[in-house]
Amino acid sequence: MVNGDGPSVGEAMSRHPDIDMMSFTGSTRAGIAVSKSSADTVKRVTLELGGKSPNLVFADSDLEAAVVRGLNHCFENTGQSCNAPTRMLVERPVYDQAVEIAGRHTATVKVGNPAEQGDHIGPLVSEAQFNKVQGLIEIAIKEGARVVAGGPGRPEGFNRGYYVRPTVFADVSNDMTIAREEVFGPVLAMIPFETEEEAIEIANDTPYGLSSYVQTSDPERARRVARQLRSGMVQMNGAGRGAGSPFGGYKQSGLGREGGKYGLEDFLEVKAVAGWPAEG
Repeated sequence: MVNGDGPSVGEAMSRHPDIDMMSFTGSTRAGIAVSKSSADTVKRVTLELGGKSPNLVFADSDLEAAVVRGLNHCFENTGQSCNAPTRMLVERPVYDQAVEIAGRHTATVKVGNPAEQGDHIGPLVSEAQFNKVQGLIEIAIKEGARVVAGGPGRPEGFNRGYYVRPTVFADVSNDMTIAREEVFGPVLAMIPFETEEEAIEIANDTPYGLSSYVQTSDPERARRVARQLRSGMVQMNGAGRGAGSPFGGYKQSGLGREGGKYGLEDFLEVKAVAGWPAEG
């Protein structure tokens, strides 16, 4: 394992003739640079990149549990997770109730020093990331998204550090910047939908395709929707991924898989031998 940034370290490795295969984890921008550089040596590259994962909440779900679970997952690791469910799509009849639950729960999310024990989230990784997240929050407000909780600036009690207020936006449309770009911070966009078909259309209307989440009490709907979602992973009603299951996505979320059988296959070559001599 080699740590470093994609445009310099990753690109240099992808150009090196003595490296036959690379598995790269990082931003989509860096993954594109690594892929271009690898072409000169016809190197195999697998990519685990960004995401803008949808969380489809249907009216027949346990709404309180579904919304709180989705928020906690979105804010986990201060939102710095590629598979975070950062777009919460909610069926119209329960949308207002879901927004109220989201605002109420987000107000209880604590921010604190990561060196101290406790149930809280910490700062973002760098000043550059802090500025990016603040900028995207400001853009969301300018484009008409409604602040339900959080907003720009640091949390109360912080006058320095890369701490961000856990933020929820409502009345988001899928063409807004906050619904298109990966924020990589504790920011959730809530989008209403009318029908199952519209929910699937909104969910798939993204350049990414890493993960999707479905909340419903109808088993047939869960199976039907999961089949139509264009993402490498689908988790339903809070179920975790099984041990050894493949991790990876469609579209600009990457190429190849990590974990289990499919993760190993990316590192192997296939050899066909004809006329293998029998043992003596």
